[in-house]
Amino acid sequence: MPHRAAPKVVVPDVVGLPFHVGRDVATDARVALANPDPDGPPIASIAWPGAFVIVRQHPAAGALVHEWDSVAIEVQRDDAGADPTPARSPAAPRPTAPLIADAREDADG
Repeated sequence: MPHRAAPKVVVPDVVGLPFHVGRDVATDARVALANPDPDGPPIASIAWPGAFVIVRQHPAAGALVHEWDSVAIEVQRDDAGADPTPARSPAAPRPTAPLIADAREDADG
């Protein structure tokens, strides 16, 4: 087997984390999360949209792999968890043209 020049990194523990958090942890550790089925869709397309939690990973946390190797994960919908995306408040309505004109008249005096 040919020698790989990529440095070795430690696989982080992502089990139990929401998918979007686990993806960030994996990226910081310089590994890539992947679908365990190499012929299946990318893992991000499985875990989007919605709240998904990572329930299994291979290799296990603490294993040494080459930088940017794949860590196969399985995700499960987290129906009990709240959507981690903060709610956005609706934008303030834009003033109508007469209100803008009235404001200019008040400023001019």
